[in-house]
Amino acid sequence: MPHYSRLSFHVVYSSFGQRVIHGFCCFSSSSVGESFVANGLGSIEYHLSESLKTPNFDHSLEEKLSSHSSHGGNELIKGHFQQNVSSRKCTAGDFRSEAQKILEILHQDAPELDKKVALDDLQVRVTGLLVREVLLKILRITSYDENKKHCSKIGCMFFQWSGLQEKYAHTTYSYHLMMQILSEAGEFKSMWELVDEMIENGYPTTARTFNILICACGNAGLARKVVQRFIKTKQFNYRPFKHSFNAILHGLLAVNNYKLIEWVYQQMLFEGHSPDILAYNALLCAKYRLRKLCHFHRLLDEMERNGVSPDFHTFNLLLHILGRENKPHAALNLLNHMKDIGCDPSVLHFTTLIDGLSRAGNLNSCKYFFYEKMRQCGCLPDVVCYTVMITGCIVAKEFSKAEELFAEMVNYGQLPNVFTYNSMIRGLCMSGKFDEACAMLEEMESKGCNPNFLVYRSLVSHLQNAGELTRAHQVIRQMVVKGRYTHLVPRITRYRRR
Repeated sequence: MPHYSRLSFHVVYSSFGQRVIHGFCCFSSSSVGESFVANGLGSIEYHLSESLKTPNFDHSLEEKLSSHSSHGGNELIKGHFQQNVSSRKCTAGDFRSEAQKILEILHQDAPELDKKVALDDLQVRVTGLLVREVLLKILRITSYDENKKHCSKIGCMFFQWSGLQEKYAHTTYSYHLMMQILSEAGEFKSMWELVDEMIENGYPTTARTFNILICACGNAGLARKVVQRFIKTKQFNYRPFKHSFNAILHGLLAVNNYKLIEWVYQQMLFEGHSPDILAYNALLCAKYRLRKLCHFHRLLDEMERNGVSPDFHTFNLLLHILGRENKPHAALNLLNHMKDIGCDPSVLHFTTLIDGLSRAGNLNSCKYFFYEKMRQCGCLPDVVCYTVMITGCIVAKEFSKAEELFAEMVNYGQLPNVFTYNSMIRGLCMSGKFDEACAMLEEMESKGCNPNFLVYRSLVSHLQNAGELTRAHQVIRQMVVKGRYTHLVPRITRYRRR
């Protein structure tokens, strides 16, 4: 990464002053009441947490390496090698059908049935793919099943049974899946016992382990205890991070635990670690989210004094703030400054800015940055950028402009994703074009883009509100017939748009 000259922070200070508006939300339209997930656009936190990783780090490789290094012997390596070879021979249909048979046994309630014996009688070859498939299915069921304790019970039974099978050994990844199942069921004590088992068996606890624990225990008020344990433990494999503190900051940022980020930062300084740009980015985001604007500005000054140059993600955060505060001129100055110091703005920077300006109600500035400034910088909009613009036009009720942008992106070879279709279907419904909205649902399916639950919910709710009850029921039936989100049908039938 090139070394950027220090940011002229006076540009930023003068542009958005000492007051930054609150409501630092993600890439979505707050005016339509949708979360950033609804529009399928990443959050600032997501991009910052991604910056805490090395550019080419492969998490699947981390799982393999940590598994091979666990037990420290050649037997496990040999077992994994054999397992991987057998996995490649096993077709997707084979292990999925075997996983289904296993699940059928696990879900049987007959008291006289010895499930472990029944699983042995299947005589299936237990591989990493098979274990992953079964645990993932149990995790999905646990997320919506009312009897979560039962789901965690059958998950534990399968986990224990599979771990005893010949030529198979659990990996860090399988432990993580089991931890997530226990987390969904609220089995925090069992989850901690599983972590202890991992450590006893020689498996390293990784940044992913921390992330799962902090997501679960954060809600139970145990977040600080989790952090303290990971700071002190010698078994914490914080690769690919520089040190354990950056790994912990990454996990806290992912779950939006901003107050604990501040505490971890203080502990980091106490331990004698100098913050790098990754730590500063996490802390800047936390300070802004907590509305501690004076601290935010002091951090920028501190970065300058310590010779820490802003990076891609720092500028992305600043552009988001300027967009949300509706400061297009200041944002333009910052973009020009970035180019002057050799940090060329990317499509992500423009997407971030356009999203903020859109939600501030300044669609004209959005059009300027989208049609003119982005092209001047040699950037071409991708599907996410188009989706932001389309959503902005729909919020501003410029429906014909949204349709024009949709046609343009298709002509330029950008394939709409499920979130683009969601915005378009919502816009067509808002403009009363229910025939076209239903046709677009069929179009996205015919092109292999499966609608998510939000697409169905948005379309059904608009049809219901318009009195098109027959059509709304047809969409629900279509969803059920195709086996999609059947467990969420009650939410659609109860949902009414405010």
